[in-house]
Order: sequence, then C-alpha cells, then structure tokens
Amino acid sequence: MADKKKSKPVATNTPPVPLKRKEYEKELHRLHEELVTLQRWVVSKGLKVCVVFEGRDGAGKGGTIKALTERVSPRVFRVVALPAPTEKEKSQLYFQRYVPHLPSAGEIVIFDRSWYNRAGVERVMGFCTEEQVEKFLDGAPIIEKAMVEAGIILIKYWLEVTPKEQERRLRDRINDGRKTWKLSPMDIKSFTRWDDYTEARDAMFAATDTAWAPWFVARSEDKKRVRLNIISHLLSQIPYKDIPEEPVKLPKRKIGKIKPTAYPFRYNKEKF
Repeated sequence: MADKKKSKPVATNTPPVPLKRKEYEKELHRLHEELVTLQRWVVSKGLKVCVVFEGRDGAGKGGTIKALTERVSPRVFRVVALPAPTEKEKSQLYFQRYVPHLPSAGEIVIFDRSWYNRAGVERVMGFCTEEQVEKFLDGAPIIEKAMVEAGIILIKYWLEVTPKEQERRLRDRINDGRKTWKLSPMDIKSFTRWDDYTEARDAMFAATDTAWAPWFVARSEDKKRVRLNIISHLLSQIPYKDIPEEPVKLPKRKIGKIKPTAYPFRYNKEKF
C-alpha cells in the first residue's frame, strides 16, 4: 500500500513564452515519427502500456491525447473515454468496468479520465460517500501494483492549469460554436469548486503517488508545450528500439486497358 505522505502544492510558475507554430509543428513531426517507431516495437514485443490522463476541466487532456494519437494506428493506440456509469455498473465492484479496457499484448491504451474519477469529480460533486473514497484511495495502489506485476507499463499524467486560464478556456467553449460540445453541465457545476478540487487532488496524490505508479504533473498553460513535453516524456518511459523495415517499392502497373464506363456516377457537388 502507498505510504501516506504530506501533499505538496503543484508548481504554478509563470509559463515561458508561447511556442511558435512553426517550431511546434517541426518538433511534433519528429515526435510523431518516434511514436510510429514505438508502435512497431510495442507490437513486435507484445508490450502492454496503459496511460492515464487526469486533470482539471479545461486543462488540455483532449488536445494532448489527439496530438499523441493522430499519426499512429488506432488499433494499437486505443483511447478509452467511458461515459457515466450505468445503474448496473454502479452496483459492481468499482474497478470492474475499467478492467475489460486494460491493454492486451501489443496495445497502448489511453484513458481520457479513468478510475480516478472517484477521487476527483465523484468526491467533489457528492456522487459517492467519503467511505467509498477512502476505500478507493486505499485500494488503488494495490490494484495498480497488480497491474504492474502483470506486465503492464502504467504511466499517469496530471495536467495542471491556473484558475485564470481555466476560466478563459471554459468561456471560449461557450462562445466558440466549434467547441460547445466540449462543455458539459458538470463543467459549469464544477466551476465554483476550485478549492474542493485542489483538496481532492492533494489527497489523491498523497495516497496514490507510488514508486510503482507515480504521478507526473504537466503544466498546461501553453497547449503546444504541454503536448510536446508529455509525448517526449512518454517516449522516455518505454524503452524501445527501431525495428528496421524492408524498403518499400511500388510495383509497375498498367492503366488504360479498360474503356471508360458509362455508369452515371453521382458526383458530390463541388462547392469549393
């Protein structure tokens, strides 16, 4: 079981100058190539990787996960974002609904929020009792140790954002029609509970920041920087090597032997 220890405030130093898009895209391109190399290694060696993303509302989890997965195979990098539990799931062992989603050999499973809902939103918003929270905090390190001993590489990230930046991002979701889907009623209810979430976060860190499954905190004031930093860190946590591939050469082909068809294709109207 994890040793109980005093929580320390997460650093919120002044962020560096925002990264320029050209510099960001160049480094992201390089990291995407490394992720493809990692992907081949994971499949070849049958590794099992589980990555947990947690953090405050608006901290940038979704954008970071998108940057992490946009150039790799969804059959290897599998994202899990579970909805609210059903009545049946509420009656089960708490961890039960997460177990089927854990990685098999050759998979990297990314949890966009995870079993740590119990230590965060469920606790703060009163969806569970304090007794249930304490049982979770006592049991999570044991479950995670069992996962690690079963060969799962478990990596946990907490994205931290300042109150000012969180408010700016949430207001942006309200005002930008492309982002309204990101705003849930729970985001609005949670908005006034900053201190409660801070207290819940600190208690979670104190109980579950273990030697076998530590928490890694990433400051997310600059979305571009946090994406690059997390991808770089993730690559450093999984020892891998490049697996040479046979050079690919397209074969010759002959076109034009078949006469053009007279079928009346329904072409999409070209407005642009």
